[in-house]
Amino acid sequence: MHPGTDSAKERKLTLIATAFSPTRKQVTAACLLLICSYFMPVFLSLVRRTLSTIMGDSYVPGTHSMAFVTVPDMDVARKLSHEIVKQKLAACVNIIPGLTSVYEWEDKINEDSELLLMIKTHTSKVDELSEFVRKNHPYDVAEVISAKIDNGNPPYLQWISDVVLSSQAKKSKTDS
Repeated sequence: MHPGTDSAKERKLTLIATAFSPTRKQVTAACLLLICSYFMPVFLSLVRRTLSTIMGDSYVPGTHSMAFVTVPDMDVARKLSHEIVKQKLAACVNIIPGLTSVYEWEDKINEDSELLLMIKTHTSKVDELSEFVRKNHPYDVAEVISAKIDNGNPPYLQWISDVVLSSQAKKSKTDS
């Protein structure tokens, strides 16, 4: 070995290591970038919800409901659907054909073709809707079940309220 060769190698290695070693500033910036990218979606969601609340566009989960009613045929489906919407018990009723229901009735297992009514309404109208269906449905025990809507398209949910609750606003004005 020649004298001084080791120090030349050491200098080269130090130069290479320095070139590929991040500075403290670069490490700090990289850490901040990682932290921001991890927390940014949560932060933006919080900002969106806060702004939405401030601007009055917030939705209270459970304000609206979907109710489900099975019916034996299209004539009953149409008749009930039209009356439900006409009486402002719901803003919209979807008639969904092609169901097969398997159930126990009077100690027998039955299988029938049915249609499903998917009814969108204000939660305050579910009891009134259930009563209407019980009185106008051909089955002895009509299926009326509901689930509260946790979230959805705000303009659509507002439309449901506008349609269904418009009858209450009109009644309030005529009662005065």
